Amino acid sequence: MIDKTVASVAEAVAGIHDGATVMIGGFGAAGMPAELIDALIAQGARDLTIVNNNAGNGDTGLAALLKAGRVRKIVCSFPRQTDSWVFDELYRSGRIELELVPQGNLAERIRAAGAGIGAFFTPTGYGTQLAEGKETRRIDGRDYVLEHPIRADFALIKALRGDRWGNLVYRKTARNFGPIMASAAKCAIVQVDEIVPLGALDPEAIVTPGIFVRRVVQVSRAPRAAA
Repeated sequence: MIDKTVASVAEAVAGIHDGATVMIGGFGAAGMPAELIDALIAQGARDLTIVNNNAGNGDTGLAALLKAGRVRKIVCSFPRQTDSWVFDELYRSGRIELELVPQGNLAERIRAAGAGIGAFFTPTGYGTQLAEGKETRRIDGRDYVLEHPIRADFALIKALRGDRWGNLVYRKTARNFGPIMASAAKCAIVQVDEIVPLGALDPEAIVTPGIFVRRVVQVSRAPRAAA
């Protein structure tokens, strides 16, 4: 019987090793797998390469992972916001490496990894420092830069519901990078609000099929305060 559910977030992140490349879903706080990140901090893996849209907000979630000194390099599109002081301090002091990737390129490089695409040409970044050292080509009168896929050892993702086979549905914009990261990682680890019985998810609504998912853990949402 296929059952990809695990009992705890600690069990979910077990085996993430030092030096691993870890994709973390989320667009800022939307869709960020906060409980899995906290479990990774407690687990202790170091020298990580993190792939994320941002470089952490405030002092929680990804920012807490950076503050704990566990990240060697971050690959992202928006490293700086008004509340990115943890990353700012690390970068200015030379304690973290940054690979800046335009957001569209980031999404397509991750998607390409999951789709088995060896590389692709894009006009984004041509003529800028981001294209230095990369192959370029003129196609139909327009200049392009060759970009390569981004693959990961692990992906930490948040979804709304999942079943024991790992089929997933997401909540609105919290979906963001989750589906492509699941397909681009060797081991996709997913926290969900609810684990439902097989057959409870409408097949037409499933965004990430279970073939891309290795572990699923249910994380109860904190109760909302009364209005």
